[in-house]
Amino acid sequence: MVFVRDFRKEFYDVVSGQRVLVLVGMDVDALCACKIIQTLFQCDHVMYTIVPVMGRGDLERAFMENSDQLQYVLLLNCGAQIDLVEVLQPPDNIIFFVCDSHQPVDVHNIYNQVQVQLLMKQEELEDIPDFASVFREENSSDEDSGNDSDESSGKPRRMDERTLEKRREKRLWAEKRQKVLYEYAQFSGYGTSSAFLMFELAWKMSKDNNDLLWLAILGVTEQFTHSKIDRDKYIEDIGNLQGHVSRHNHRPEGDDNALSVDSLKLAFEQELQLVLYRHWSLFESILHTPNIACKFRVWTLKGKKRLQEFLADMGLPLYQCKQLYNSMDIIHRDTVRDMIQQNMEKYGFRESDLFLPSFHAQFGFRHKFCALDYILACEAVLEFTDKTKTPSDNFLVGLDILNRMNTVGLEKSIESSKLQQQAVCNQMQTFLETNTIMSAGPFLYGFAAEGTPDSKFFAHPICLLRLAQFTLQAYCSTSKSKRASQLPLVLGAPLDREIATTLVVGIPPTSDTSCKNFFGKAFEQAAISTNARTIQDYFDTNIIELKTEDKAKFFDSLIALLN
Repeated sequence: MVFVRDFRKEFYDVVSGQRVLVLVGMDVDALCACKIIQTLFQCDHVMYTIVPVMGRGDLERAFMENSDQLQYVLLLNCGAQIDLVEVLQPPDNIIFFVCDSHQPVDVHNIYNQVQVQLLMKQEELEDIPDFASVFREENSSDEDSGNDSDESSGKPRRMDERTLEKRREKRLWAEKRQKVLYEYAQFSGYGTSSAFLMFELAWKMSKDNNDLLWLAILGVTEQFTHSKIDRDKYIEDIGNLQGHVSRHNHRPEGDDNALSVDSLKLAFEQELQLVLYRHWSLFESILHTPNIACKFRVWTLKGKKRLQEFLADMGLPLYQCKQLYNSMDIIHRDTVRDMIQQNMEKYGFRESDLFLPSFHAQFGFRHKFCALDYILACEAVLEFTDKTKTPSDNFLVGLDILNRMNTVGLEKSIESSKLQQQAVCNQMQTFLETNTIMSAGPFLYGFAAEGTPDSKFFAHPICLLRLAQFTLQAYCSTSKSKRASQLPLVLGAPLDREIATTLVVGIPPTSDTSCKNFFGKAFEQAAISTNARTIQDYFDTNIIELKTEDKAKFFDSLIALLN
């Protein structure tokens, strides 16, 4: 196994002075990790080429087009789950450094002693198969034993007992290997944020600062926001980052001029888990925040009345809640957090439902952002629905937004994110009102209707994933069935009308806190057994493209498989 222990000596010092190809997955954690390593490379004048990749096909094309005359390739949140050497067929001199939070890591990458170096924490990888259980040396006598006819006469010849025993051993080993690999790859999950690992590299090189620390915070928060890691893992990582925040933002007592007005300041706080509330009205933010929206069932008349009662109990007039948060009377704005905390138990909320240990960033007098604001803004850009823009264009805009001086671009992206949030909320409400979410026995499923104005948003994996999580939570809050919280959800949306394809995502039940997903392997098995035309190209294996006309047989197979 080749896990890099010292990122500085075994990775950074090795690539310094060389040209590096950086392949970056299209998610916020990868974007932040890319921004950190880009900053380090620029400091040390390391030549690099950055190419965003959406899936395995993009990865192959990007490598083919950019691999001439280079020796080192860095992969950020992409590549760990495929056999890189087998798929990319690189020259013998090329070395891959893989910093990817996706798990499980392909066993060929783990045991490749020459061309693959893993920039991740080995202790986080569970149940790695033994080398002997998945790899076997073939010798010439084994190959010869396959010839069971006499070459001179062409007649079958009797195999001796030794040959038969070897064949039997080989068959049993192959069957055991298949079982071991299936059990290892059965569930997909995530390890430590790539942005966090890249920040630790910067710290060990004494090149860390508040800007790079903020990027690490965004990477960790993005993982928790999309249920890639559980709350305990999030608290652990945020706790480690809090020490760095204290170190970089400590000011001597009585020294108010230690930091300039324009410098970035980070502060720890119990952040209200309300979507974009600093940039929206409090009322709209609550309507689009899954935890509160589902608790009150705000899409019903009774739910809206109960929400208004909640606001009245907090002493917040409705007209104040319906104007922009920053335009509220200061006496109301400053008491929102305390009043929610005082009244949440009365309405059945736990503190973890509404508050999250996090950080906010502030620079200048006006600009204050929490981590979730940044994440939603970046995701809105990465999945921008304008067809004149390519994924590479969106990626570059996303990188630009992470430059904190680009406040105009950030605020524009926040407005785009609001449209995304409204589309998700409207579609969720449509699912519930039309009873579109159905039970297939072992799981729930539903499909967004084709031709609706908002369908363009759900032709992108992150937005479809967010819709699935909101829909499942809302369904469980309204369902009378006790099994609802134990059922996973498979959700589909139109992808390309011209070639009739559907984008499908599968998520685990709301009662499952392990953050493990079994749909990647289940989708693969269902496609194989039915010959359904699917493309499992995304780095998140629980997301696939499916030919619309094959939907029925694919789902029949999936039901039979999960039963």
